[in-house]
Amino acid sequence: MKKTVLIIGLISSVSLYSQVAIGKATAESASSSIEFGNANRGIVLPWVTDVASMQNVANGTLVFDLTDKKVKSYQNNTWIDLSVDGTGVVDSTLQDTLTENPAAKVSIGIPTATSGILVLEDNNKAMILPKVASPHLNIISPAAGMMVYDTVKKQLVVFNGSVWTFWGE
Repeated sequence: MKKTVLIIGLISSVSLYSQVAIGKATAESASSSIEFGNANRGIVLPWVTDVASMQNVANGTLVFDLTDKKVKSYQNNTWIDLSVDGTGVVDSTLQDTLTENPAAKVSIGIPTATSGILVLEDNNKAMILPKVASPHLNIISPAAGMMVYDTVKKQLVVFNGSVWTFWGE
């Protein structure tokens, strides 16, 4: 039921060109296109078999690469490793037998031809990550590819299925 409400909300927001707040009543910032609530949860990035097989990748793309079990970001036309630690663990059997629908896409903002599952297409707004105090202590069962903002350390944090990696100043 929650997934249905989320999908309907995201699709509705596309046609309204507005902000989306997930897990809370309203968005905090006028500069955000999507915001998440403050529960001890994160967003889980899409799992891809291998980033080398991806085509027409746009700068700013974030994925979890099953080949080396790392969170990666496409920046300046190259893949950057955000996990650092190479001991990631993931059980991909839930998706191994599924086929991808290349037409599946949710776009927030003014739609373009950009590829992706969830595409935030505003040119003056950003996504605000889920905010969690000490996620390594408070998220009980994180999924591989999870990403949050640690409100204690004031850092971006990614989980590779085994360890958390903290990104700060």
